[in-house]
Amino acid sequence: MSHRSSDGPRTTTRSGERGGTHVPRKRFGQHFLADVSVIDAIVRAIDPRPGQAMVEIGPGLAALTQPLAERLGRLTVIELDRDLAARLRRHPQLEVIEADVLKVDFAGLAPAPGAGKLRVVGNLPYNISSPILFHLLPFAQRIEDQHFMLQKEVIDRMVAAPATSDYGRLSVMLQWRYEMEDILFVPPEAFEPPPRVDSAVVRMAPRAAPAAVDPALLSEIVQVAFSQRRKLLRHTLGKWLEQRGFAGSFDLQRRAEEVPVDEYLALALTPALSQKEGERTPSPRPE
Repeated sequence: MSHRSSDGPRTTTRSGERGGTHVPRKRFGQHFLADVSVIDAIVRAIDPRPGQAMVEIGPGLAALTQPLAERLGRLTVIELDRDLAARLRRHPQLEVIEADVLKVDFAGLAPAPGAGKLRVVGNLPYNISSPILFHLLPFAQRIEDQHFMLQKEVIDRMVAAPATSDYGRLSVMLQWRYEMEDILFVPPEAFEPPPRVDSAVVRMAPRAAPAAVDPALLSEIVQVAFSQRRKLLRHTLGKWLEQRGFAGSFDLQRRAEEVPVDEYLALALTPALSQKEGERTPSPRPE
């Protein structure tokens, strides 16, 4: 499992299980998980079972890959680094996809309907972790669970409650579709070389019956709401709703962070706002 952050690599990293050396690539910002106790804790949390369909994103030097493959029998891995992908292909229990994860169709990796669901794990590249999480959203109905190592502050935002500074667009969009739990703290010392940030592992379980909202509409509502998070919603979302002729009841005398996820979902389900994508105007970018 390789950690990729905006903090660049500082030394050559050794492959503990299979020998050899790998020089971390600056453009990937690679850091490799090396603490055996942390690896064991992550594997116990994932609890892989023989025959389960699982995909690992960013396997790196196979620190986590090896124990997962041993328990599963077969594991699919997605690795962008060509040198690491070549190393991984030597492993007889791995199916290696050398690709940008943002271009991978996870529905094509999932078992056939009725034959179980896909489990997804990995140490997401920290500088593009949010795009990966949003990329996975449309595939949630085909996924059993997701276990990801991320920058600790990102997980804090994912699981944040309303009326807190961490609560934002990421919180709303992901809590709509998943039940999430911060399950393990991982210090910088667990990596070679150590990154400059704390890490953690999050468990994401897709909700069995999420609100049937239009994801694009919900995203637009939340983007507008949090575009100026220090201002009352009447200055941002209020104007957006007025332009669309919204005549319902919604308290705009509060800030975006004070609105629970359920209220954003209820707003997105309002018939008057359920327009075709092409009829919507561009939303302000969030701060």
